[in-house]
Amino acid sequence: KAGAAVVLDVQTGEVLALVNLPTYNPNDRSVLTGAQLRNRVITDTFEPGSTMKPFTIALALETGRVTPETIIQTAPGAMTIGTQTIHDAHKQGTLTVAGVIQKSSNIGTAKIALQMPPQEMWEMFATLGFGQQPNIGFPGAVAGRMRNFKTWKPIEQATMSYGHGLSVSLLQIARSYMIFARKGDLIPLTFQQSTEMPMGIRVISEATAMKMRDMLESVTQPGGTATQARVPGYRVGGKTGTAHKVEAGRYVNKYVSDFVGFAPMSNPRIIVAV
Repeated sequence: KAGAAVVLDVQTGEVLALVNLPTYNPNDRSVLTGAQLRNRVITDTFEPGSTMKPFTIALALETGRVTPETIIQTAPGAMTIGTQTIHDAHKQGTLTVAGVIQKSSNIGTAKIALQMPPQEMWEMFATLGFGQQPNIGFPGAVAGRMRNFKTWKPIEQATMSYGHGLSVSLLQIARSYMIFARKGDLIPLTFQQSTEMPMGIRVISEATAMKMRDMLESVTQPGGTATQARVPGYRVGGKTGTAHKVEAGRYVNKYVSDFVGFAPMSNPRIIVAV
C-alpha cells in the first residue's frame, strides 16, 4: 500500500536521501490526495517490531546481565506472562544471545528484558529519542508513543522489548541505529550539508557497540533473517522487523515490515532504513 526509505550519513548525521510512496508530480497538482503528500518518513508512526530487539540486547550486555554467548532457552516457542501468551514465529529451542538476534526470537528477547527494571529500559529508549519529537527543524515531525515505565505491566515490558506496544517514525528508528554504526554514541540529524563532526552523546560503550555489530552482521549471513540484504563485495549488517497493523484500535492480520541496515561493517558510513 505504501512505503518509505531514508539514508543517513553515520559520520555527520546528514539525511542523504528520503523517499515516500505513494508520491506525486509537483508539476501536476490536479490529482493530489493527502496520502500522496504525506512525508511518511517523518510524520507516520508504526510499531517497529524486531528492529527494537538490538537495543534491549545492548542494554543487557552493557549492564553485564548477559554476554553474546549466554544461553537462553526459547522452547517451546511460547511463553505465558500473566494472562497473555507470546510466541516466536519459528520454534528455535536453545539459543545464545547472539542467536536470539540472528534468528529474531521474541521469547529470547523477552526473557532477557524481564531481567531488567522497566526504568532502565525506558531510560535507554528515551535516550535514543523514542517518544520524543525529533529536533530536526522540519514541520510535522512526530514523537511516536512510548508510555512511562511506571505504568508498564510485565507483559508490556516483554512486548516492548521486541518492538510491540510502542510506536516510532522511520526517521527515529534510523537515527537510533547510530549507536551501533558509530561506536556507541548518538548524534543529531540535519537536512543541511554539514562539514563539522557533530558532538555525540554516549549511550553504550564502544565494546558493546562492537559486539552488537557482529550480531547484526550475522543477521544478513546464512541462518539469519535478512540474507537478501547482503551486498556483494561489502560487509553489511542490520535487523528485520514485522508488526501487525492496528485498524480501529485492534490488531489485524495485515503487516508492517521494516529493515534497518548499515555498511560497510568495517567502518560504517551509511544507515538505510526501509
